[in-house]
Amino acid sequence: MKKHTEIAVGIIRSQDCQIFITQRGEDSHLAGFWEFPGGKIEVGETPFQTLQREIAEEVDIQIHQAQFLNIFKHSYDDRDIAIHAYLVEEWDGVPFAKEGQPSRWIDQEDLNADEFPDANRPIIEMLKNLDKQI
Repeated sequence: MKKHTEIAVGIIRSQDCQIFITQRGEDSHLAGFWEFPGGKIEVGETPFQTLQREIAEEVDIQIHQAQFLNIFKHSYDDRDIAIHAYLVEEWDGVPFAKEGQPSRWIDQEDLNADEFPDANRPIIEMLKNLDKQI
């Protein structure tokens, strides 16, 4: 039976529509791909609580508010995942990769799905159309 994992991620977006992304570590599943910061939802946590905890741990910012976007489900050969995606536009601090992994700001329109795990493709597609919808 496949492992099922629930994840909360933050799409940290600046006022000039740049997105902060980090690169997955060498010892992680899908190493080398870029990702939106976040992590596994622990027992007893809501997705938003996970988002706040993981973002503080990984990129050292405190979220003021986040807009829930959607849940994106994907099935890999060895696991099923559900990604709870939030748009984060108000925070305290300056995002940086606390664990030493590569990180960068990228223009929202320049996000390239090929640089991300397959599960992120619908998130990137949605982001490229987000401002047209709002």
